[in-house]
Amino acid sequence: MNSNPVLPYFQLLKPVTWFPPMWAYSCGVVSSGVPLGERWHVLVAGILLAGPLLCGTSQVVNDWFDRHVDAINEPHRPIPSGRVPGRHGLYMAILWSLLSSAVAWTLGPWVFGAAMLGLFFAWTYSMPPFRLKGNGWIGNAAAAVSYEGLPWFTGAAVMMGALPNWEIVLLAGLYSFGAHGIMTLNDFKSVDGDARMNLRSLTVQLGVGNAARLACVVMAIPQVVVVGLLYFWDRPWHALAVAMVLMVQFGLMARLLKRPKELAPWYNATGITLYVSGMMISAFAVIQVIGVQP
Repeated sequence: MNSNPVLPYFQLLKPVTWFPPMWAYSCGVVSSGVPLGERWHVLVAGILLAGPLLCGTSQVVNDWFDRHVDAINEPHRPIPSGRVPGRHGLYMAILWSLLSSAVAWTLGPWVFGAAMLGLFFAWTYSMPPFRLKGNGWIGNAAAAVSYEGLPWFTGAAVMMGALPNWEIVLLAGLYSFGAHGIMTLNDFKSVDGDARMNLRSLTVQLGVGNAARLACVVMAIPQVVVVGLLYFWDRPWHALAVAMVLMVQFGLMARLLKRPKELAPWYNATGITLYVSGMMISAFAVIQVIGVQP
């Protein structure tokens, strides 16, 4: 048994979940086309904001408000196991929210506004009476925007010091839309517990098979649109690269749909990697579209 008293609090932040928003933030930085120059500190501050701070806050908030459910389904987790005692989980969620707000404030008004929206989603996703996660359509949308769209917007805004170009915002929105499907696949691991606890995840509402098909369609549609946009914006090679990435995903999706509950973790490690690769390709493409030379 590990006797380190700090470790349970670190586990509450769930570092494994930080990668998606940090990657999306990096896509925003790239898409801005603004050279880093002497702004490395801004890049580092933004990555910390997107991952350990804002994403970490959402994980602590979720664990606090799910502590009664976790006591049944996952009693080994830091709060239900007592390794994070009393109301310490709530206090940490508040502290991390304040710290996130303070860092966001230093990065400018557009970043601060995006961070406030992210914190709103972080709390309302799990907190009664809102508890957006109680409905898979709404909860997955909030999570998708928080993990992909807002970090991308933030990365571009912090570099440009202004509202990003509409092309950048459009790409961020499209990949947020597709991330709704990713969030649906993430629910497969808890479908049985969701059903017992009356959480209306899409796997509960639609069944595993239909939810998997919906997730694939939702992930594919925005990528098809991105391919069309890049071609229309005269970035044919980038469009071809995203199209090739999507074609490989189609092959993986075909396998996923045969045994969706069993293969969802496998697809998360393969298909989602391709999905986020397309994000970065699109980020590089839009630099020339908005007329900024890196």
